Amino acid sequence: MADLVRLVQQAGVVGAGGAGFPTHVKLGAQVEVVIVNGAECEPLLRVDQQLLLLEAEALRRGLAAVVEHLRPRAVYLAVKTKHREILHTWEELLAPLGGRVHGLGDFYPAGDEQVLVYEVTGRVVPPAGIPPEVGVLVMNVETLYNVSRALEGQPVTHKFVTVAGAVTAPKTMRVPVGISYAELLALAGGPAVKEFTCLDGGPMMGRPVADLGLPVTKATKALVVLPAGSRAARRAGTPWEAVLRRSRNACEICRMCTDLCPRYLLGHPLEVHRIMRAFAYGGDRVEPEDHLAALLCVECGVCEQFACPVGIFPRTVAAEVKRRLLAAGVRYPRGRTGAGVRRYREGRRVPTGRLIRRLGLDPWDRPAPLDPVAVPSSRVRVPLRPPFGAACRPVVEAGARVRTGDPVGEVPEGALGARAHASIEGVVTAVTPDYVEITAQEA
Repeated sequence: MADLVRLVQQAGVVGAGGAGFPTHVKLGAQVEVVIVNGAECEPLLRVDQQLLLLEAEALRRGLAAVVEHLRPRAVYLAVKTKHREILHTWEELLAPLGGRVHGLGDFYPAGDEQVLVYEVTGRVVPPAGIPPEVGVLVMNVETLYNVSRALEGQPVTHKFVTVAGAVTAPKTMRVPVGISYAELLALAGGPAVKEFTCLDGGPMMGRPVADLGLPVTKATKALVVLPAGSRAARRAGTPWEAVLRRSRNACEICRMCTDLCPRYLLGHPLEVHRIMRAFAYGGDRVEPEDHLAALLCVECGVCEQFACPVGIFPRTVAAEVKRRLLAAGVRYPRGRTGAGVRRYREGRRVPTGRLIRRLGLDPWDRPAPLDPVAVPSSRVRVPLRPPFGAACRPVVEAGARVRTGDPVGEVPEGALGARAHASIEGVVTAVTPDYVEITAQEA
């Protein structure tokens, strides 16, 4: 399918379950294995497991196009074995494509790309590497859905989002890109507690939402509402000064953060306790020779939310160290190899049930049924600055009338990024470097 990359690029498809990397670039790789990532390992998230049943035929069409384009030797859908109906449905759908279902255990973070590649293929992505380096392409379920729509000339205008946690009516919705978090929260009946914290994403990797007026992006997977006193909420709201003070004073250098780190268990030279030690004794300074391994951290949160026995912040420290290194232009040297998969890895995977209990999420671990009918909105702010890649330049002006799917932002020539499209029909009421605001009006 020679036109697949062009159609996906025109539709503005990006990774819908992670960093938002432009999908047309991933489709340019030469790979032997394609893995559809249906693990959805973050607690409370319910998008992909429902799409795999409700939109199975659209997903099959998208996967068939990807297989025709890449000609891989093997095709897998990776999904947890507890989802028995999905396994049964997709065993039949994959057979004509020469693919099969790979059942995953119920552990976190099964959906991490590098963990997933090893679980399915036994191949280890090198430190700071990406799956195509070992001949594997990983694609999220919703991303594949958007690829299917791109084949029909439909750009990415809507996003499937789970609204869960301490809300009145948890649900999964198809909403216009650019709808506000506040509107999402209202659609789920509002918060079920007086004091709460909102996360964009799951309770492990989600980021605090500082302003509920901010817009949903193409990479938004969930809005999780947590009671203000819960473990995850307290950690999300801890200021850096307190993180630093407690990490210096309380860290026991016990190495539990390292011993349960998913990347360390794959053999990567990421020893979180050493980063903590260097930071504690070296002051608030970051030296590449002491902290370089922080660049390998994917910020999954196992060390901080599950492993640490004294409740401090190894993930937060590693993330800050990584941020400073990247800002200084430091990159992890390519070509370095790991130590090999640790022999005790399987016994140190984190069971999802135990994680939910540790986080105090038991009362909020409820179904969030998917309504496939798109939710209307009277106003959206379509982001021009994607989670990954170059910002789009606006191609509309205030006062212009647009229809759903019309381009409103284009990627600068030669830059890595994805187009932006109007997600509702209406009039452009504001254009800024960050977004294009569209207000619905009657024709």
